[in-house]
Amino acid sequence: MMITEAEILGARILIVDDQESNVILLTQLLTEAGYTGVSSTMNPVEVCALHRKNAYDLILLDLQMPVMDGFAVMEGLKTSEADAYLPVVVLTAQPGHKLRALQAGAKDFISKPFDLVEVRTRIRNMLEVRLLYKKLENYNTVLEETVQERTAELRESEARYRSLTELASDWYWEQDENMNFTKVSGPVLEMLGIQVGGLAGEPVATTSGWDEAQRNALQASIAARQPFLDFVFSRSKPDGTQQSFQVSGEPMFDRSCRYLGYRGIGVELTGKK
Repeated sequence: MMITEAEILGARILIVDDQESNVILLTQLLTEAGYTGVSSTMNPVEVCALHRKNAYDLILLDLQMPVMDGFAVMEGLKTSEADAYLPVVVLTAQPGHKLRALQAGAKDFISKPFDLVEVRTRIRNMLEVRLLYKKLENYNTVLEETVQERTAELRESEARYRSLTELASDWYWEQDENMNFTKVSGPVLEMLGIQVGGLAGEPVATTSGWDEAQRNALQASIAARQPFLDFVFSRSKPDGTQQSFQVSGEPMFDRSCRYLGYRGIGVELTGKK
């Protein structure tokens, strides 16, 4: 993430000082250095409104001003919804005010009388930090919006998948690594003659009536953790009637490739052509 020369020189800078000579000096210094977004005010009361309107990248703020000093201006800027970052460099001739200004939220200070080399260097350094902060903030905003969009797309895709699954099958099922049912959608338990308690992890599925050869073949696929497609198996109900089913399933793994169980869909073929 880089800041270009054009971005630095195009930054919005506000000079706040009640001394016209200081305003003129700083404006001339910055203009000659190539900065194009320089403005100023000698009325500290205007600063908060100006910042809300223009969102300055840097405010050069004198501390000693009548009516409203620089500390009061900084307190006002903290309440502005325009920016959570306080882009202020204070201008002061009082060494004792420097620490207090930094504690009040200022990011740096420039001593009076001005050392022009120091002024240019501190302003440029502060602008680089400020513009990087803004780029990072914008990047995080875009990233958050992208995540929200992708999440919405995944939820929509999942909803479509569930809808299609319900239309194409009689039931959807999931089983854990011990082959206990953990989730079912549709009358799978009643169709297969499995007691409802099986959802609590209790191995209560009945084995009576199933074709053992088919059962063993299905269990072999599961034991090998292989997917199976349109596997047909049958069972004899207690009243002697026959039921046929067709199931498709696939193993589930987490991000660490740990086996979680199986999921799939099934349909009852009995009476269907």
